[in-house]
Amino acid sequence: MLEFELLRAFVAVADCGGFHRAAERLNLTQSTVSQQIKRLELVTERPLFRRTTRSVALTDDGEMLLGDARRLLQLEEAARLRLAAPRLSGTVRLGVVEEIAGGSLPRALGRFAALHPGVKLEVQIGVSAELIEHLNKGRLDVVFAKRPLGTSRGRLVWREPMVWAAADTFDLVLDSALPLALYRERSVSREAALAALNDSELTWEIVYTSPSLTGVRAAALAGLAITPLPASAVVAGLRIIGWEEGLPRLPDLEFAIYEKARPDKAAAALAATLLALAQGPSRPTI
Repeated sequence: MLEFELLRAFVAVADCGGFHRAAERLNLTQSTVSQQIKRLELVTERPLFRRTTRSVALTDDGEMLLGDARRLLQLEEAARLRLAAPRLSGTVRLGVVEEIAGGSLPRALGRFAALHPGVKLEVQIGVSAELIEHLNKGRLDVVFAKRPLGTSRGRLVWREPMVWAAADTFDLVLDSALPLALYRERSVSREAALAALNDSELTWEIVYTSPSLTGVRAAALAGLAITPLPASAVVAGLRIIGWEEGLPRLPDLEFAIYEKARPDKAAAALAATLLALAQGPSRPTI
């Protein structure tokens, strides 16, 4: 019998590309996740991953199991939430960054509304620092945002690379000032990009600012500048410019869920729904 605990570990390793990050996602130790995968391989009598010192990849049998595992976990989660959902009411104020709002957030909110029809939702979209500040001042109840670099507050949901992106037709000239398109204010990606550039010998110039992901990405698509983006936000018409071409490496971005100090039951339920969606069989995509 395939245990949900083992399937959840299997999907996490497949999604994260390794045991360490899967353990972080599941809030388990790496050895526990490794043991769960071994148990699943014993039950299925199939090797599910090819392991090397540098990478973990699915075998053919693992690829076949992955789709079924996702569907089983979706059914298990839906049944569990329906049975466990308390009757809640009130209003929950949610803040999200655009990278998440433009992905699977509508599906998450739809699921929450179906489980808790008596709860009203107010959603605000903004940059991470602004949203977290609103949370600290009691203006928001739950925030789903990028974690400021060097901090550990919030519940880590996933980590992904941040990359330099430019139009397919953009001509990178490193002996002249590098044109940048950045968020207008206090953005995690803006601060990380400027810190990386300041540690390099490159000259740069901010030629375009916007308060939104759509805005900075539009500037890059138009060929006006390069911009730092989550890897998942690189769309058709953009290419990734790597360190091989002379640009400094960027740190990974961490997306986390924040709750007010003493959340009520409705706010806690929304945070749990968002966490289940993001860490479960289908992580939000942009």
